[in-house]
Amino acid sequence: MWIDRDRDRRRILFTGTMDRYIERVRHNLAHYALEWGLLSLSLFLAFVIGFGAYWLWDGQAQARPMGVFWEAWEHVEQHFYGTIPSAQDRTYGAIRYALLLLDDPYTRFVEPQPRELERDRMRGAFGGIGVTLGRDSEGRLVLFPLSDSPAERAGILAGDLLLEVDGETVSPMSIEDVRALIHGEVDTPVTLTLSRPPIPPFELTIVRDEIQVPSVTWRVLDQAPDVGYIHIERFTERTGDEVLDALQELEQREVTGLALDLRDNAGGLLDPAVATASHFLRSGVVLYETQRDGQERTFPVEEEGIATDVPLVVLVNEGTASAAEIVAGALQDHGRAPLVGQPTFGKGSVQQIYELSDGSSLHVTSAVWLTPDRHQIKGQGLTPTFRVPRGEGSQDEQLDRAVAYLHAQS
Repeated sequence: MWIDRDRDRRRILFTGTMDRYIERVRHNLAHYALEWGLLSLSLFLAFVIGFGAYWLWDGQAQARPMGVFWEAWEHVEQHFYGTIPSAQDRTYGAIRYALLLLDDPYTRFVEPQPRELERDRMRGAFGGIGVTLGRDSEGRLVLFPLSDSPAERAGILAGDLLLEVDGETVSPMSIEDVRALIHGEVDTPVTLTLSRPPIPPFELTIVRDEIQVPSVTWRVLDQAPDVGYIHIERFTERTGDEVLDALQELEQREVTGLALDLRDNAGGLLDPAVATASHFLRSGVVLYETQRDGQERTFPVEEEGIATDVPLVVLVNEGTASAAEIVAGALQDHGRAPLVGQPTFGKGSVQQIYELSDGSSLHVTSAVWLTPDRHQIKGQGLTPTFRVPRGEGSQDEQLDRAVAYLHAQS
């Protein structure tokens, strides 16, 4: 029994010692955990504070130029002796000047009203009353109604002077700005104040309608009844279909040659240009597009055209640019048609259009175009097969040379 009691006493002593030891270990672990936690928290806070300080410094460094801008403008607002332009005018002016630093005339900012007109031209239709605008020798705005237009039906006569649009005086405005005022949503009214001496000024309220603006005209030439003539003014959404209509009608007229006139065509939309070139080609590439990162996009002939065999000549000059150069370059490189006229403008770059929140837009050069034989158009243009001057007065030596070439092919 003695041995049992001694063992129990030792167990009690050992257990008490172990309890105290375990408690001490727990205390030490808690102490170390607290120390490590504080150390980890300190390191985390140091990282956050350091990164935040860097971010703040970097943000301030990046914002500093604009800070200088507003600092300078504050002095202007406080001390300028004159009229301060509006916030919108300041914003537009700052954008325009900043874009000049890119040294690219095709990266540009377009204000809301001109952008609306630009969209209308590219659609080939707009809401309006069907008038053209001009100025007389005294600088006054003169109206000329289109045939069977809302303007003509409302009683506007050629030569009427335009004084106001919806009560707004138009004499100090540009023709583009006045045109923007007259344009608007279909089925909405616009009130014009007109002058038709010797009668007093009067008002006419006209309901806008959709005005179609064809981009293509065509005819059989009077001097050569066997030659069909197609003139493309610009490349709009409707151009490909309009060229197809022209070719079908001229085929019915049994012409034996075609003159495609791209003179003074400043370009327009790419897809209608590809469609137009495709009307005259069987297969192959219309153009290549090289982007800033070196990637290349190929635009093939859409499908075999309906005018792949008829002899063809393309008229070009220094006003032939952009999408018009794409068509001319494709037909030249494929050996489909010679170019007659003068070297083209040399605008072979692509602009992405970004619509901005207030209706304005930003056009940004993002790629360049190459012809099927990989000739760069940008800054070089196209060299005519037959270099011919336009001629004096009503004499069109370039068209005459085109007709002579077509007759030589028959």
